Order: sequence, then structure tokens, then C-alpha cells
Amino acid sequence: MIFTKSQKTIRVMLTTFRDGLQSALGGKVRLNDILPAMEAATSAGIRHFEFGGGARFQAPYFYVGENPFECMSRMREVAGPEADLQILTRSVSGVTLTTQRPETLALRANLMKKHGTTWDRNFDYMNDVDNLAQTGQPIVDAGMHHQVCIALMGLPFHSNKVHTPDFYIDVIRRLLKKEVHFDSVCLKDASGTADPRTCYETARGLKKILPPEVPLWQHTHDTASLAIPDYMAGIEGGVDGIDLSVRPLASGTVQPDVRSMAHALKGTGYRLDIDPNKMPEIEHLLSEGLENYQFSPVTIVPDARVVAFPMPGGAIGPNIHMMTEAGIEDKYGDVLAEFPVVVKAAGAWTSVTPGSQQYWLQAFNNVLYGRWNKISASHASQATEMAHPPLLQLVYDFGIRTELLPPIIFLGVGSLTDFRPLLRNPVSFLLGAAAQIGIFVAALGAYYGFGFTIKEAASIGIIGGADGPTSIFLTAILAPELLGAVAVAAYSYMALVPIIQPPILNLLTTHKERSIPITELGNPSQTAVILFPIVTAMLASLLVPSCAPLLGMLMFGNLLTESGVTDRLSQTAGTALINVVTLFLGLVIGATMVGEAFLSLNTLFILILGAIAFIIGTTGGILLAKGLNFCLPVDRRLNPCIGAAGVSAVPMTARVVQNYVSRHSNGAVNPLMAAMGPNVAGVIGSAVAAGVFLALLQ
Repeated sequence: MIFTKSQKTIRVMLTTFRDGLQSALGGKVRLNDILPAMEAATSAGIRHFEFGGGARFQAPYFYVGENPFECMSRMREVAGPEADLQILTRSVSGVTLTTQRPETLALRANLMKKHGTTWDRNFDYMNDVDNLAQTGQPIVDAGMHHQVCIALMGLPFHSNKVHTPDFYIDVIRRLLKKEVHFDSVCLKDASGTADPRTCYETARGLKKILPPEVPLWQHTHDTASLAIPDYMAGIEGGVDGIDLSVRPLASGTVQPDVRSMAHALKGTGYRLDIDPNKMPEIEHLLSEGLENYQFSPVTIVPDARVVAFPMPGGAIGPNIHMMTEAGIEDKYGDVLAEFPVVVKAAGAWTSVTPGSQQYWLQAFNNVLYGRWNKISASHASQATEMAHPPLLQLVYDFGIRTELLPPIIFLGVGSLTDFRPLLRNPVSFLLGAAAQIGIFVAALGAYYGFGFTIKEAASIGIIGGADGPTSIFLTAILAPELLGAVAVAAYSYMALVPIIQPPILNLLTTHKERSIPITELGNPSQTAVILFPIVTAMLASLLVPSCAPLLGMLMFGNLLTESGVTDRLSQTAGTALINVVTLFLGLVIGATMVGEAFLSLNTLFILILGAIAFIIGTTGGILLAKGLNFCLPVDRRLNPCIGAAGVSAVPMTARVVQNYVSRHSNGAVNPLMAAMGPNVAGVIGSAVAAGVFLALLQ
């Protein structure tokens, strides 16, 4: 029994005029038949309605010849300017049933706002956090209250991986790390099959991580007679608002009646923010307006079978109407019974639109034609990709998204790297750090000069490190949509080092400076060589934890080589392993370069900014070396050309410096080993820069 000593008012959104119409009557209702009831609800003091979106976008067009936008505008007139009017949108599908372009979603959001919408409840049937963030931004930009959803469902089979409280809480935990703003969170159980304990534990866990000003809402259907206990459990866990309706558009496949919920809360210390005694007038006007509509018993009577065969209340109504018209309503139970097989085969996405339609169509096909004899295209592609993803998709998901492949390349690079030149002359650390200035200059330029988001700008800036794996690692996390363009730019400029750097060296150094001899310093001890990767990895990971995957693997690879006791592992990391990973990395990155996304003006901007970053990085290393010479004794002065090697394209930049200086000094000065110091320092510097960006922006 729930109870609170401090009285708490639970907010209510009345779903009668959207979800009620959809779940009970398939949304096929004329506006004039419900407006009197909505006017009565407004007079009763109700100030929060669901009035559009979902099937109430398509059904008016298809079945009753009404414009849904005009319907929304008229409902706004009846509700008055102070009421909150809410729509339901489906992530990348918006208010349609197919994927829409970002520009279309932005247009939809502005139209909804124009026609009276103040709240937009947005869900994704896969609970895809990236989709929720990207499709939520147009809602925010349009000036509406952005309510983000977690889609709940009770599974028809056991799983401890999905559809658990921890699974749901993690959706919001990851969303909090995204840039998108949201005003409230909703637990949306479209099939009414989540159990009370899951509702309670999820609500309690979310209240612990959500900012106190972000209210938690709960939505469910009474299809399996679980709505009241689920709401009671959610309220006990901290839910601030719930969805309710009024007969005859309540219970069954719809939300519970206001009066039932108010009665359930008696004596608990909780109360609703609307008066249940005002419901009879609304019910009377609804019954009067809908007297000529035919209610199917399936939509108004609870069905315990749905607990094992989850089917959304909002989809049952339309599907039953179609089956009735086709004369096969008797097959409904058989279709429900086929759900567990279909749900499991598809990977247990949530039973909400459009996932529910895919479930339904395949289960329907299984009943009419025999199991799997006829595969719906949508279910086939989704189920196949879930169970047996294409090879490149598999590599991308488990190699790029999980941040696995770039660190493995760093492992190989570390096994091939000799840090002795850096240890011989520690001032090389400064040159490697100075060469990273191009990263930050280009990032600022991308953000302030070219209009990229801050995360996209950071991903573009890292090109200045001339380190392909680092660029891929950072971009895959912060701006995956730019992955192809950033990877191409990073590897292109690595390959163009012999063309880009000599003119810069020629411009910034004199013949006298190029002829400064290289001071030979003693070799570091073996103890120092072994301790260096250990100490560097520990310090960098403590100071910038986000760089640990890259820098830790780089130093571990180096330790494999320098320890002298793991030759087989070192050789594998530096040859076969790095070659295989590089091959797969190139194939997968290439596969992401879809023509319409890659061949755009933004790609040109990225290439320009990458060049700027590379040039400034090279310049920074050279100028710092020249500046240090003012502080160093004459016999210890640096050849400033080695500063250019601070750009971390190992060992390409060191070789370019060697060739340039040797040619301009007639072979008298050969700075290859000295240039390797800042070169490997640049690798460390670019990894740290990536870690700084992640720490600030992820």
C-alpha cells in the first residue's frame, strides 16, 4: 500500500481526445463529434490534453476527410490559450510511419507549434539514444516542451538484458550525456504489459539521476488490467504525472478512467490535480457524440492474453477494425499467440509504433500463410540485422561504436615506437605539445567560423594531430555523422606531409637555422625505457581519464617491445594485428561515406579546416623551437626544423624533416633521430587532446 505523509498532487494529462480516439476507434472520428466534450473538460478546469500526433495525424486524412492541422487549431480555440496541448511523435518517423529527413522533422515541429502544440512527447521504438537526441532538437528549436520517452514493454520471454529497470534507466543516463535539452521524461508502456515492480524500480532509479526540475511522467494502457497497479507503483517510485481518460474512451485498450484512479489513491496522501466529480458531464457528451460509432468488444474489454503477447493499445484498435472489415476478426487470438515468436526473432525491440506494426504484420502473415512462409520486408530486414548483421555493420557496431579498433591500432603503433629519442631530449615533449595548437585553433574556427556544433568542431580539429586512429576514435563518439569526411581528411594530410611541410619549413626557418647541428645526447637506461610507458600511462590516465583507451594501449604496446620477454606478442601487435585492423577500419569507414552525406559543402569545409589545423600545428612546433633557442645555451640550441615533426604522423614527419634538413645542409646535418622525439611526443599530445575534448564534451 503506497502512502505519503506529505501531501503530493499528481498531475494528469487527459488522453481522451487523441489516444482514446485511436485506441478505441482507430482514430476515425470526426472533430465536431468530440469538441463539445472537450469544451466541457476545459470548463471543468482541465488544462493538459493530448490532442494530436500518432494515428490522429493519418486517420483524419484517410477516413473522415479532415485536415489534422485544422483540427488541432480548432481544438486550441476550444481549450483556450492557457491549456497545454500535447502531441505524440515517433522519433525519426515524426508523425508518419516511415523515416523522415531532419529537415522534414524540423518543418513538422514548426507546423505543430503553429497549430497550437505546447508539449511534444517523443519516443523511439528501439530506445535509440542517438535518435532521441537528434529528433528532440527540432522540438526544442520550435519552442515546445520536449518530453523524451523510454518505451517500456513486458517481454513474452525471460531476459535479464533488455526491458529491465537498469536497461530503462541507462537510456536516460546516456541521454543526459547528450547535448539535447529535454523538459520531462515519460515512461511509455504502449501495450500495458510492464509489471508494477519494474515500474516502481525504474521510476525510483530515474528520480535519482534526473535533475529535480525535470518531472517524471507515466503512460500505460489498461489492456491487461494492469494500468492502476502500474500507476500506483510508479507514483510510489516518484512519478509526478500520469495519463488518464474518461468513459467511453477509457479502460480496455485505453488509459484508466479518472474516477478509477482517484478512487485508488484515496487515503494514500496522493491526489489528482483534476476533479473526478466533473467527469460525468464529459462522459455524457462523449457518449452522445459517439453514439453512431461502433466500438469493438476487443478494444473496450480487458484481455489478459496481452500480458504474454504484448500488443499496443493504440495498434489493437486500428488492426481490429481492419480485420473486421476483412471478415477475419476470429483470427485475432491466433495473431496474438504468434507474437512471442516474432518478438524474439526481431531482437525484442519495444512494441510501439512502428515496431508494433512490424510485429503485427509478420505475426499476421504467420497465421494466414504458415510460420515464416511469408516474410514481411520490414520484419525481415530488422530481424536479419538483429540476428545476423552484415559483416561491415558488425565491424562498425563492435569495432567503431564500442571504441575497440582505434585503440588496437595504438597497441600496434606502441609496439613499433621507440621512445628513446624523446627520453634523450625531454624538451621534445614541449615541441610535440606545441604542434597540437592546430587542433584547438581549427576546432574554434569550425565552431565560430563555419557553424559546426561544438562536438563536430572538436572532431574536425583533431585532424590537426595528423593521427588517423585518434581522429576516428574521437569522431565516432562525438560526431559519427562526420566520420567519413574526418577520416579522409586525416589520412589525406598524413599522406601529404611531404608536400605540405617543406614550404612551411622554407618560410619559417633560415639557412643558418637549418644548419644547426644536432647535439648527440647519451642513451637512457633500460630501466628508464621500461618505466616511461608505465608512468606516462598512469599520469595521463589520472589527469585526463578519457585519453586512457588510446594512450594506455600505446604505452602497453611499447612495454611489450621494451620488456624483452614478450617478443611474440610484440611482433603480432606490430604486424599481423595492426594490418588486419587497419584493413577493416578502412573498409568500414569507406562504407559510411554515403554519397549524399559525403559529397556536400560540409566535407569541403572539413578538408579546408583540416589543412588549416595541419599548417598551424606544423607552424606551432617550429616557432616554439625557435623561441626556446633564445633561452638555451649556444651549444645546446635546437634545429627548429625538428619542431615540425611534432605533428604526430609517425614516422612520416620525422622523415620529411630529415630529408629537408639534409638536403639544405648538403648532408652535414641529419636530424632523423632528434626529430623522432617530438614526433612520438605528438602522438601522446594528440591522444591527450582527444581525451580533453571527450572530458569536456561527452
